[in-house]
Amino acid sequence: MQTDELRELILKTLDDMKALDVKVLDVRGKTSITDLMIIASGTSNRHVTSIAETVAFQAKEAGETPLGTEGLKEGEWVLVDLNDVVLHVMQTKVRDFYQLERLWDLDTPDSSSQSAKLH
Repeated sequence: MQTDELRELILKTLDDMKALDVKVLDVRGKTSITDLMIIASGTSNRHVTSIAETVAFQAKEAGETPLGTEGLKEGEWVLVDLNDVVLHVMQTKVRDFYQLERLWDLDTPDSSSQSAKLH
């Protein structure tokens, strides 16, 4: 599956699962770990876990088996590694604390200017 197709599958699933404040960060050239990072918020431990599990399931159904997931037990911050795309689903308080958008978008004063927002 191509990176763009995977991104669209993830974004559709996030929309279906009512994820909040979805941002797509293109991190090519900033890290060799992945091409895109998608960050989304959930409203509770259960919502965060459910979003991450559903994205992992949908990706696997489409032929892109996740390399791994972390944080499902706690449900505060769940990472789903899909190789070319890494998904971070976080509770708002955790997201506000770690500010991943700022970490990965260091070369722009306003991280939202380089982020694609889900409509």
